[in-house]
Amino acid sequence: MDHEAVWTSGAAGRPCAGPEEVVRMVRDAARAEPGGRVEVLVVSCELCGSGADGFEVAKGECFCVGCCIPVGITDGDVYPAAYPWTLAPSGVPLPPASPGPGFEPSDLPECPAGDGVFQVAVALSFAQDGAVRSISVGLRCPQDGALCLYVDNAHVVAAAA
Repeated sequence: MDHEAVWTSGAAGRPCAGPEEVVRMVRDAARAEPGGRVEVLVVSCELCGSGADGFEVAKGECFCVGCCIPVGITDGDVYPAAYPWTLAPSGVPLPPASPGPGFEPSDLPECPAGDGVFQVAVALSFAQDGAVRSISVGLRCPQDGALCLYVDNAHVVAAAA
C-alpha cells in the first residue's frame, strides 16, 4: 500500500482562515494510550523568527522555506525534550523517506491548487511515563486552505544510540 496525500477543503468546503483546522485534524488523528496524553503544536522555525511558518515537504520531512532546516519529524528533533526516534510502519503507510527506487516527484505533496509550501501542525502522543509513542503531521496550504493528514498516527521507536 502506497502513501497517498488526501486533501480536503476547510470547513463546509471553504478555505480555512488559519491553522485551527489543521490543529484539530492532527489532534483527532492522535491516539493516546491509557494514562497518556497528546500535545499539539503549530510548527514555526526558531531560526527564522516569529511568523516563520512556511514549510516545503520532501523525503518524509518538513523543511523551512527560509533556512531549509528540517523540522525533525523523522528523527525526533521536532520535540527537543524527547529522545532520538525513527518512524515505524503502522496501519497507514509512511511518506517516502528518501529518493530511490519507487520515489517519484508525485510523492512530493502539493495542494490541489499546485502549491508546495505549507503550515505544519504536529500531534505527539505520550505514554504515561512521558515517552513519545506516535506522531501525526498535518499540512495546511495558506493559499487555499486545503488540508492533508501527511503522517497519520505513525508509531515512534527509539533510535539506536
